[in-house]
Amino acid sequence: MSQPAHSDPFDSALNQVNTHSKPSDLKITDMRFADITGAPMHCTLMKIYTNQGLVGFGEVRDAATKTYALALKRVILGENPCNVDKLFRRIKQFGGQSRQGGGVSGVEVALWDLAGKAYGVPVYQMLGGKFRDQIRIYCDTDVSGKPDGIKMGQALKERMDRGFTFLKMDVGIGLIANEPDALSYPLGLMEEMNRLGRHGWRWSVKSDEERAERNRSYDALNVPHPFTGIHLTEKGIDRLEQYVAEVRSVIGYKVPLAADHFGHIALEDCIRLGKRLEKFNLAWVEDLIPWQYTDQFVRLSQAINIPVCTGEDMYLKESFRPLLEARGVSVIHPDVLTSGGILENKKIGDLAQDHGVAMAIHMAESPIGCLAAVHSAAATENFLALEYHSVDVPWWDDIATGYAKPLVKNGFIQVPDAPGLGIESLNDEVISAHLHPGIPGLWEPTDAWNDDWSHDRLWS
Repeated sequence: MSQPAHSDPFDSALNQVNTHSKPSDLKITDMRFADITGAPMHCTLMKIYTNQGLVGFGEVRDAATKTYALALKRVILGENPCNVDKLFRRIKQFGGQSRQGGGVSGVEVALWDLAGKAYGVPVYQMLGGKFRDQIRIYCDTDVSGKPDGIKMGQALKERMDRGFTFLKMDVGIGLIANEPDALSYPLGLMEEMNRLGRHGWRWSVKSDEERAERNRSYDALNVPHPFTGIHLTEKGIDRLEQYVAEVRSVIGYKVPLAADHFGHIALEDCIRLGKRLEKFNLAWVEDLIPWQYTDQFVRLSQAINIPVCTGEDMYLKESFRPLLEARGVSVIHPDVLTSGGILENKKIGDLAQDHGVAMAIHMAESPIGCLAAVHSAAATENFLALEYHSVDVPWWDDIATGYAKPLVKNGFIQVPDAPGLGIESLNDEVISAHLHPGIPGLWEPTDAWNDDWSHDRLWS
């Protein structure tokens, strides 16, 4: 159709283009949060706002304080979120290992979401494209009540019936803690640990007495594996071997089965147990010892014929290099919300590939953290499988909108082609129904953090 004589052809063409966002003029204006519980963990959802109405979604990993992210607000306000790598290099010094990396990682995820929305492309495309159209999910499964391998096997078989092609379960001292003579340890230690509670240091305190109890809990529970004095007896190893045998008797040997949460036991006990579990063809044994002990990982890997895995508590690719160069692991297992975010996680995977090591991804988070992992996994060639721990959370899919539901279908997630992470909005009704009881508020202002100041330079 011909244009009127006075019409500018450029203006006419521009009318056919989505101009709701001008990426070069995009600026960050605010950061806000909502804390939910039961999805399956404590999840801190994040929004980063801009001057053009675009909102980026991020997440702080389970039970990490959002202070780690709030402290970054002053650094990114007024900046263009599309400069993801520039801003990441500016903020990464404020992250740390384990949950301390949650602030940096969550912000990085939200920046990628904004950049994708601004340019109208999915995140994986900005990472160089994708190696796969769907992401294999491994289903991590818990069973309550008295330890029973048959019961666990039946729960895993139900996961297989729902289409999951890769499984994981816990195998450790928690299964035998109440069995006489299954463990040896300093008298009173296990009882004190049980009394204080595994997550005691997360309590919100209301008195000096509660604060003192929380501090005792932290001291008792925050002890590296080699220093606890907890050891497996032969009876304990027999019982754990029997447990895994019962599981395999139900699910068979065809499906990959990984194992986690062995407990804080010494390296020699890990080796003794590992040798007894070799016959069950495990996909990997995870976090048997703290990731920092490279030499112990080398000893473990050389002593047992099961792939050795670690990584969910590690921040930045530099942390993975010693383990990979020493040949201490066969599988790495970073969490995008700990490792440094979407791009850093891909870099970690690429580094592992250079050493012939596969990358699985830890994920026990909301759909925000899940889709961040999906994009990173899609863009990483040596990816193996992504964790999913929310099968039994019926409202998990409804936390956000914009993707096909269920997000996990027949054991896979289709890589979304929508801009950014593939999330259109967050469902405030669902979020409000599951707010953390100890952390009230939904997207409350955080202006107090706008002008926090620090001398951030790392050199003189």
